[in-house]
Amino acid sequence: MKLRGTISSIVLALALVSCNQEKTAESPQDPSASSAQNNPPQETPATEPAAEPAGTDKEASSNPATPPTENPEPSAPGDQPAGPRVTFETSNGSFVLELDPVNAPISTKNFLSYVNDGFYDGTIFHRVIDGFMIQGGGFELIDGKGSQKETKAPIKNEAKNGLKNLRGSISMARTNNPDSATSQFFINVVDNPGLDPKSADNPQGFSPDGYAVFGKIVDGMETIDKIRQSETGVKRMMARAPSGELMENRMSDVPLQNAVIKKASVSQSQ
Repeated sequence: MKLRGTISSIVLALALVSCNQEKTAESPQDPSASSAQNNPPQETPATEPAAEPAGTDKEASSNPATPPTENPEPSAPGDQPAGPRVTFETSNGSFVLELDPVNAPISTKNFLSYVNDGFYDGTIFHRVIDGFMIQGGGFELIDGKGSQKETKAPIKNEAKNGLKNLRGSISMARTNNPDSATSQFFINVVDNPGLDPKSADNPQGFSPDGYAVFGKIVDGMETIDKIRQSETGVKRMMARAPSGELMENRMSDVPLQNAVIKKASVSQSQ
């Protein structure tokens, strides 16, 4: 009887081990628990099946400049004159961007066209993730609620221009379509190699297409850091469906206190 009891205990223990192994195999990590960097900046809210943030964040110049060669050599510091500078006055302070028309001519031209049109005045930073990036350039406040603006035609992706998504750099937000960027942009608050094109040299990249860097913060990084620390949550926003129609949508990572871009203006031409 004692031997039979011992055998039964061994069989039960093996069964429990087998059960635990099956559960482990069938329970992959919940995507929602993964790093914020696993959710690259998209052009709109996340409701459309094709792209996390679905919407018409496809702004850009209607007549983009001729794209650069596929893998141009980035200019070394000091080998090129300073690019045009844009000053942003926000509800959290000001910051200055220096754009790079040499390595990112299409994105720079597109961004300046929106600045010169006054498009960014009155828009908000609608997605903020501390330890990742802050994103804006697509939503204005109408009756106190974020509402996605209509944009120009999308532009060609310039992510393979040699510029990196380092802390303080500014890049174009887009949908899963590489050539879908319009007006929305994001500023990296840490180094984000996952947003650079995936390659043998950068296996951390989320995709071979990457996110196009076209400038950097040259003054006022403390303002960016202040915005990145905003308390965020879920808000109901008016986002544009692929048809262009505005529809209410729940968006996450939205600052609970609006971070408003009061004015964006070219402060120094090239």
